[in-house]
Amino acid sequence: MSTLRELKSRIGSVASTQKTTSAMKMISSAKMHKFTGQLQRLSPYRDMVQQTLSHLLATDVEFVSPLIAERELKHVGIVVFGSDDGLCGAFNINIVKRLQELLSTAEKTYGKGVEITLFPVGRKVVKSVRKIVADGVKVETTDYMSTRSSSDDLSRFTAMLRERFLEGELDRVDLLYMHFKSTSRQVLTHEQLLPVSYEALSQEADASQANSPCIFEPDANSIFNSVLPLYVRSLMQDVFTQSSASEQAARVMAMQTASDNAKELLETLNLEYNKLRQQSITTELLDILGGQVER
Repeated sequence: MSTLRELKSRIGSVASTQKTTSAMKMISSAKMHKFTGQLQRLSPYRDMVQQTLSHLLATDVEFVSPLIAERELKHVGIVVFGSDDGLCGAFNINIVKRLQELLSTAEKTYGKGVEITLFPVGRKVVKSVRKIVADGVKVETTDYMSTRSSSDDLSRFTAMLRERFLEGELDRVDLLYMHFKSTSRQVLTHEQLLPVSYEALSQEADASQANSPCIFEPDANSIFNSVLPLYVRSLMQDVFTQSSASEQAARVMAMQTASDNAKELLETLNLEYNKLRQQSITTELLDILGGQVER
């Protein structure tokens, strides 16, 4: 049976843990709101880029760009966004699990004999991805890319992927990340970055309903080729921020669960401590009374 001293020590330890998890939850919540604020600030830029593309696609011009060119898949790159730190529940586990499912069905998704290069972003995901052993799959890491990378680093990373696509080293680039919906809901998403889907652009153009007449100078195709890299960059920035917001949201929920569990355990320990203390007091009283009777 636990002694009062042992119980008191455990109560102090659990109480300290509860305070720590509550503080971590507050910090993660503040970071999450920071990233959701960034998403809101990114929205006008993305809307402007999309509006320009919508005006272009509303014309009868047949656009030609190497960034929308489909070709036979021989080399595919998959950028996997995770986290640098732990204590975020099953955030990284779910991403790696989905990646393994994707690799197991790679022949069905991409075709037979396709070589896949993984570009993990986030120390935890890098560690997990390096353990994946599969034929035709290799891992490439970049020292400057992490979940704390600056906008310039992300631009550099995006430019590297775009150049390797244009040079034919990669025939397709996909993104695997958590899309932020709310604090309690993040959706695991797998989408194509390069080549840019002309059909997806057309659908977004139809949704924006940009029907105002425009005059393009020098010509629509030149403007299209100038704006398309900006679209790719804005998409990558959006995905990076979505992943960061999702990571903090997952950490908020994990810390909330840990705090609730600590609170429940603290109540149980306090109840046990009070029972043991009452039992000890009763025993002492009985000993005192017994001594008086003997005299």
